[in-house]
Amino acid sequence: MKKTLFISVLISLSMLLVAFNNRSFLFPKERIIKNFTLKNTDNTKISLDSYKDAKGFVIVFTCNKCPMAKLYSDRLNKISEKYKKQNIYLLAINSMDTLAYAEESFQLMQKKAKKEHFSFPYLQDKKQTVAKQFRATHTPQAFVIWKDLKQHWVIRYEGAIDTNAGEPSKAKPQLTIAVDELLMGKEVSLPKTESFGCKIYYRGQKEKMNK
Repeated sequence: MKKTLFISVLISLSMLLVAFNNRSFLFPKERIIKNFTLKNTDNTKISLDSYKDAKGFVIVFTCNKCPMAKLYSDRLNKISEKYKKQNIYLLAINSMDTLAYAEESFQLMQKKAKKEHFSFPYLQDKKQTVAKQFRATHTPQAFVIWKDLKQHWVIRYEGAIDTNAGEPSKAKPQLTIAVDELLMGKEVSLPKTESFGCKIYYRGQKEKMNK
């Protein structure tokens, strides 16, 4: 009886040790973002590695025609200007399927960036590989990535830019709260929020829906 109890205790302790050493068992796995290179509206190539002094990035998936995304152009300019002084860079990415939506062409991206005086890169994710890496689902959708102890870019915030698209003065700035917390060396208090906008259809999805 004592021998059986002793074996049971040993098995339980072993399982606890395995769980303790395997952090992925105890904690959600961090999502690492690999470096990517995309074409900017000024025809230059931009990558995460282009910013050698970067502490972090604000990545916003947006597009030309989404009514919700259009409401945020001015706010994104302000966010970009505020944080680039602290080596936090905003990159806007258009991952819409240009084969399905002619209005999301690179030429129209260029016109939009010029007309709305973008103070940040507006990048075309033509093959949608970056959107898939982030698991982006709609526009506008924001992410904050920050370096971990191993110098990997890790997603620290995902979701809305703020809580009120139509009335900026009444909005809670969830995105910038997350950035400010990270700059202060804190954990993000609200790492994931609900956001709404136009769906990003990955190539082939729309055609399948129409069949």
